[in-house]
Amino acid sequence: MRLSRYFLPVLKENPAEAQILSHRYMLRAGMIKQESAGIYAWLPLGYKVLSRLEKIVHEEQQRAGHIPLLMPTLQSADLWRESGRYDAYGPEMLRMTDRNKREMLFGPTNEEMITDIFRSYVRSYKDLPLTLYHIQWKFRDEMRPRFGVMRGREFLMKDGYNFDLTREDALHAYNRHMVSYLRTYERMGLTAIPMRADSGPIGGDDTHEFLVLANTGESEVFYDEDVTRLKLGERAINYDNREEVAAICQEFTTPYARTDETHDAALFDAIPEGRRKVGRGIEVGQIFYFGTKYSEPMGATVQNAEGKQVPVEMGSHGIGVSRLIGALIEANHDDKGIIWPEGVTPFHVGIVNLKQGDAEADAACEALHDSFVALGLDPLYDDRDERAGGKFATMDLIGLPWRITVGPRGLKNGVVELTSRRTGVSEELPPEEAIARIAAIYANI
Repeated sequence: MRLSRYFLPVLKENPAEAQILSHRYMLRAGMIKQESAGIYAWLPLGYKVLSRLEKIVHEEQQRAGHIPLLMPTLQSADLWRESGRYDAYGPEMLRMTDRNKREMLFGPTNEEMITDIFRSYVRSYKDLPLTLYHIQWKFRDEMRPRFGVMRGREFLMKDGYNFDLTREDALHAYNRHMVSYLRTYERMGLTAIPMRADSGPIGGDDTHEFLVLANTGESEVFYDEDVTRLKLGERAINYDNREEVAAICQEFTTPYARTDETHDAALFDAIPEGRRKVGRGIEVGQIFYFGTKYSEPMGATVQNAEGKQVPVEMGSHGIGVSRLIGALIEANHDDKGIIWPEGVTPFHVGIVNLKQGDAEADAACEALHDSFVALGLDPLYDDRDERAGGKFATMDLIGLPWRITVGPRGLKNGVVELTSRRTGVSEELPPEEAIARIAAIYANI
């Protein structure tokens, strides 16, 4: 992509309505535009990041054996009355009627609808276990939407639902989701800590939230510093091996980590003082096991091996895909702008031409751009006729992790400049070596 042909409406000044850093940078970098309170249009740069996050979520869900589908955003109120949640959910639910006076709602979540889909087709225990998920726009009518995409009214969420014959099977599904989430966040360059949490309106006895540490987080968190050092890394995981998956969950949940809602001062004080940490966290996902909370009232049963009809054991598992972008920026920025981790960057590398119109510089930049495209990478070539300072400021603001600077002086010596956005360190290399370096960085991402 050449920047002269791209739609990137960057702003030089901080918008007055933006209260936190991620909201300011998303507006300034031309990622989003507010259309009404808590509702945003996703402009091309923001949409590219959103799409990269979706891809990672899909890959890790399917690696864990979960099956994608897509449910509608509008739901019948009758389904929610079956579960008993229609009147209990509260004013966050956007209720409406269609032209035939049927009561509808804009879905804040999909437990009822997925249970209805399941009960319509599944009859036998032989069809279990089953986990279905989708990535879909939701709506919750927040009283005071603020902090940009971190607390919007319309948001993109991955929500998945497991159906199992026994409690033990359902708890394995719970563990499987925890591990798949840990891997998902690591691929995005985030440290998301699983913390014992409150189930809220979803219900259930077992639930963990995944929180990214940030000063602007909405939750106060208490944790053992050791939990921040845990990584899955490149270890291979057999999601069908219950003992292996359970052991990973135990590894990541044994160190103390809780939100203020479930904090236990006595347990926390037992941790060595140097490892006791108090901070704030941004919730980016949550997993729930709730047994037969929905299957019993809605008649979602299967015939077991003895021929008896039994309600299925269920859980639901969500990742806030759009809110993840705010969390990523809160965790990865400096005073110049965003610093994207390589796994989620909208463009893999930026190319800056210091002397647009110079035949040699233009040709070198075009060659770099085309070489990256041929390798399956996504470069952004700043070919605008602007001063170098303005080009560097744009690249710093939008946060591409790597920049190649091309100018007549360097080309005379056969080199270009490769710069890391995160460290600020620059290195002069022949163009072909710079291409090879970038290709190697992204080879395993």
